[in-house]
This record gives sequence, structure tokens and C-alpha cells, in this order.
Amino acid sequence: MTAEQIPENPNQQPTRVPWGAVALFVGIALGLAWLVALPMWGLVASNSASLSIGQQLLAQLTPIAVMFTPAVAMLVVVFLARTPRTGRARFLGLWPLRPAKRVVWFIVLGALAPILLVAASLAVATLFGWFTPDLANLSGFAAVLASSGAPAESAKAVALTQLVMLPLAGLINILPAFGEEVGWRGWLLPALRPLGTWPALLISGVIWGIWHAPLTLLGHNFGLFDWRGVALMTVGSVSWGILFGWLRLRSGSVWPAVIAHGALNGAAGIFVLFGMAGAPLPLALVNPLGVSGWIVAAIVIAVLVLTGQFSRQPELAARRR
Repeated sequence: MTAEQIPENPNQQPTRVPWGAVALFVGIALGLAWLVALPMWGLVASNSASLSIGQQLLAQLTPIAVMFTPAVAMLVVVFLARTPRTGRARFLGLWPLRPAKRVVWFIVLGALAPILLVAASLAVATLFGWFTPDLANLSGFAAVLASSGAPAESAKAVALTQLVMLPLAGLINILPAFGEEVGWRGWLLPALRPLGTWPALLISGVIWGIWHAPLTLLGHNFGLFDWRGVALMTVGSVSWGILFGWLRLRSGSVWPAVIAHGALNGAAGIFVLFGMAGAPLPLALVNPLGVSGWIVAAIVIAVLVLTGQFSRQPELAARRR
């Protein structure tokens, strides 16, 4: 199998977009996502009132399996289509991890910043009246525990445990997060980089958002089952994708983006811990991938732009030398 090759220079940086390889990558990633999600659609179509243990396991594992489809697409374009032909680990941001100090500090930032941004999103949702907190009693979380058969009085202890574990979320979720990031920010973003930083970030973010459609249309993230969920997820993916992309480009490594993605996945649902029982919960507004998250991401992106952070990219500096 062959595809349009990336013209390379000594720093393994592309000088033009390999559109054939990009089309192949996107087609495989999106196609496999739909293929892997088909059993979930079958469960929905069955209209079964209760799921067997096997079906419940399938429902839990399918979203995780979908997360590895960008990695499969990356393997195809890198090893079968041979794009790029050489310097693959460097192109993907996997290796070398140098300067080590810079990479480590950006990994730390990737582990902590998404937690703070998710908390800020919840604060924004509360400020605008979209979210009603119950910090004293955690009544909403207690109701969730009670519905699952767990003692409601354990809500505070369980919530505290989950909060303490949040800083480790990036590591706990590293494998599925890697399955996505090695494709989106590891291969696709650098492949589109000759278009310029912002076109590459925006295009890769839109593709990432649309890729979620097989699960988003089943109600994941927003509880919507039509184009509105896909639209919300696409904007959310562009917003967070710019931040993950900045980590990738600024550090010269894909690992900070991997850790940040895992941290986001681990922290995104903390609003469940703090809500008031019976209060409205508009996920399109409260979810950090929704409107409240867009607001926070926009503020952070604006700060990064104003401080010139997007122009400070090790790979660009290496190309100029």
C-alpha cells in the first residue's frame, strides 16, 4: 500500500501536507469508530428493558475500544503507507524526550491543568445558574449511590476518594488516551502543520469531534441523539483540541497531550459529585465539553495567544536553524 509521502528535512518536519495519507488516516479512524460502535447500536435497537451481564460489559468496553481506532489508523499510514518514511518516533512525538526537563514539566501541566479547567467550568456553570451545587450534603451524588444499591451516607467518603485520585487520572487513563492522542496529536496535527498552526489545530479538532459521532449519537456526553450532540461535541473537541495541541507543539512531545487527555477523561464527570438532587442538569451547558467548558477554554487560549505561547514551538525553531 502506498500513499503520498511527506517530504522530509533533517529534522523530520513535513514541508507540505500529505493529503493522500491524511485522507487514508481519517477514513480509517472514522470508519473503524463506526464499526466498533455497531454492537452498541444493536443494543439500542433491541429495545431490551434490561441488559445481560455480557451486554453491560459490552456497553462499558465499547467506548474504550473506540478510543484505539486513531492508533490503528496511525499504524496503517506510518507502517503500510510509510508516511513518514523515516524519523517516525520523532515525527509522532514519542521520542526522544528532550530536553527532559521541559517534557517533564509539560507532563505535570498536562496532569493538573485539565482538573483545574474542569473545576473552572463547573464554577462558570454555577455562576450562570446552569448548575445547582449541594456542597454540604452532596445530595445528588447520594441519590446516584442509592440508585445503584450503595449506601447514600457514604457519598462524602466516596466523593473525597474520587477527588484525591484525580491527580492520578492522567496515568490511570494513559492507555486509552494514548490510543487517541498518538493519532490526533501524534500523527494528524504534525501532518497538517504545514498549513500553519491554527489551521492545523482547527481542522484536526473538527475531525476529532466528528469522529465521536457513533457514540455521541447514542447520547454520550450530552444526552442528545441527533446532530445537536455532534455539533456540541465538535465545538468541545476543537476547544480542548487546541489546548492539547498546544501541549504537543509547545513541548515537542505527544506525552503531555496523552496525560492531559487522560486527566480530562478522569475529571470530566466531577459535576455528578456536587449536584443537588432533583435540580435540572443541562449537560450541554454543564459538561466541560459543553458551553461552560468552551468559555473556560476560550479564556485560556486567549491568554496563551496574548503571551505568544503558540509561536514558541521547538520543532519550528529546529526548522529555522
